[in-house]
Amino acid sequence: MRLRLDDEASQVALGECLGRALGGRGRVHLEGELGAGKTTLTRGVLRAYGHRGAVKSPTYTLVEPYTLDGVRIYHFDLYRLGDPEELEFIGGRDLLGDDALSLIEWPGRGEGWLPPPDLCVTLRVLGTGREARLEALSDHGHAVLARLAEEPRLATWRARAGEGEAGA
Repeated sequence: MRLRLDDEASQVALGECLGRALGGRGRVHLEGELGAGKTTLTRGVLRAYGHRGAVKSPTYTLVEPYTLDGVRIYHFDLYRLGDPEELEFIGGRDLLGDDALSLIEWPGRGEGWLPPPDLCVTLRVLGTGREARLEALSDHGHAVLARLAEEPRLATWRARAGEGEAGA
């Protein structure tokens, strides 16, 4: 699924739609260059569960935990990860369980250690907006994309990306 997002508000709105579609669980890899909007999208996901405060990328702490509306959410930023084994030292195996929602920025830095994602979201800067590509990599990921496809705002974002109603 490919979407065109014209501004930051659209990115946050997509995050909220994604948060609802995820149903409080899953592993989402967030890919994209610096400044592509991975943390902005995460802010939207967190808003879907009631978070209204600031959302900062946990670049130095590697993970920021949230418990919102009874859902455990972990926001990882692996940009400064020196070695994937560092995830073991912070209890990564427990944090990345199937009963929580994990949003992982820079997942390539944890390659070989991270469990497979349910969904991969790749963000790319396009002028003043962004392009978001969402790829399902598990049954849960496919169910998430099916729920997302029912969101009314997605039709507008997809049309702008050139996919129209028939694109997936």
